[in-house]
Amino acid sequence: MKKFLRHQATCTSSPKGHGFTIIRDFCKGCRICVEFCPSGALGLDDRFKVTVVHPEKCIACRMCEYRCPDLAIYVRKSAVKVKDG
Repeated sequence: MKKFLRHQATCTSSPKGHGFTIIRDFCKGCRICVEFCPSGALGLDDRFKVTVVHPEKCIACRMCEYRCPDLAIYVRKSAVKVKDG
């Protein structure tokens, strides 16, 4: 699939260890993932592509992944439990 993409997928992680993979070429900026994110971790950048604006708020519920009609975002839950406080 890489040969069909103009740009590499961006991979980031949250302080809690959750990983995000965003395929910007697939994102059409529909805001569905942003609206369904219960913690407010997602937003759109200046080119109307999804981005993780508050990674520390992510609870890895994967609602963005389930609701994205273009399969542009993937979330990996952290395998390590991190204690708050």
